[in-house]
Amino acid sequence: MKATVHRRDFADAAVEQWRKQRPDLDFTAMGPLARLARLGLFGGRLVDRVFADKGLDRGEFNVLAALRRGGPPFRLTPSELAAAELTTRGGMTKRIDRLQARGLVERRTHSADRRSLLVGLTAEGVRLTDELIALHVANESRLLAVLDPEELAAFDHAIRKLLAATGSDPGA
Repeated sequence: MKATVHRRDFADAAVEQWRKQRPDLDFTAMGPLARLARLGLFGGRLVDRVFADKGLDRGEFNVLAALRRGGPPFRLTPSELAAAELTTRGGMTKRIDRLQARGLVERRTHSADRRSLLVGLTAEGVRLTDELIALHVANESRLLAVLDPEELAAFDHAIRKLLAATGSDPGA
């Protein structure tokens, strides 16, 4: 990796002020975590714009994406969707209601268990999801294009390691 000279930023200023006020504490972690939080905030806004342009929020897109990436017949139970999206069943019901009102998903009786429902993409839901995923992937690539492949791999590795250490990685 090449050496880079960094410009002083908002996190450097805050850490410097804290070090003057509390020299007894180690503020080494504060800068990187503040930058990561800001990246999540601003990066999230840039990602959300792609979906907002089509009248969706990120949660609604995530429902469509979970259904689409599972392959045909593009159906899951509301409970499976809630688990995949780490949301409550009540929150998932609201998302499904909004998507159904737009004609992007439909509810059907589960053939194996008539007490249960399946949520599936409509033809319009598949079309819109395919359009949005192409825009989303291009947008994410654009956001990370400033990193060379080695930096991107190191960044990904560091984030994976942090998530695993905090126990916030449900796949771990």
